[in-house]
Amino acid sequence: MATQDPDKLMAKADNLTKLSFTRWNADWRNATVLYEQAAVGYRFKKENEKAKEAFEKASKGQEMISSPWDAAKHMESAAALAKELGHWNEVSDFYRKASELYRECGRSQPASDALGKGASALEDTNPDEAVQLYIEACEILEEDGKEQMAFDLYRAVTSINVKLERYTDAATFLLRWGVAADKCNAVNSQCKAYLSAIIVYLYMHDFQQAQKCYNDCSQVGSFLSSDQGRCTSKLLSAYEESDVEEIKRLAQSSPITHLDHVIIRIARKLPTGDLKELKKEEDKAEEQTLDENDLT
Repeated sequence: MATQDPDKLMAKADNLTKLSFTRWNADWRNATVLYEQAAVGYRFKKENEKAKEAFEKASKGQEMISSPWDAAKHMESAAALAKELGHWNEVSDFYRKASELYRECGRSQPASDALGKGASALEDTNPDEAVQLYIEACEILEEDGKEQMAFDLYRAVTSINVKLERYTDAATFLLRWGVAADKCNAVNSQCKAYLSAIIVYLYMHDFQQAQKCYNDCSQVGSFLSSDQGRCTSKLLSAYEESDVEEIKRLAQSSPITHLDHVIIRIARKLPTGDLKELKKEEDKAEEQTLDENDLT
């Protein structure tokens, strides 16, 4: 069958799905088989545009005959071909559709994986859409209580946000990763995520936010007593004392060198601003607090 002319197979399949005076019901079952054969034929001939269209129609056919799993598989094939063709909007649309079909089957992992594939394909051409797809992929696993399976997705979102210099978004997502790690008792990953978020705030030269973040994270006993927690405490103390050498030494210490590469890179650039100015801002903030508390 694979040697048959795929154009003729497509024409025959299209004819089976069209209603007429002699055909009152579309024959999706037989049409789908023909679309699948045509898709294989086109792909063999490297006619990717036509193969993509055939897989789209095969996916619709499987959906029409109530087979969402096979429909999702064909939609992923169409998405992969769209990627090869550089049809980036279709890449996003097709992987989203595949994800929806997997969810119809009650399969959260492949549903998330499909979005992750789409996000990975779009990282360079459309990083905003890539981030959105990664976040949706995370949400599917979070809703299903499979946070631990989402760790690579959290990592990918953090990396893109740092590359785009969206440091607040990066820190926010690292804290989300920490919460997810807590839910699945992944203590080491949780502590790494919290330390990473604080490093991002320090890289932004936002000492007050870094300190606030540390105070919040310290409510988690496992972080406070961890190597990452102790490293964070020393790092913030070094900032308070304007000790540049100590900051640089800590950036080379084991708790930080075992973080993700994107965080290691920015940690090695610390401190990023004038520590004396930072001290002045901190003193000013303390004075304002004292004034607010002065009731006389």
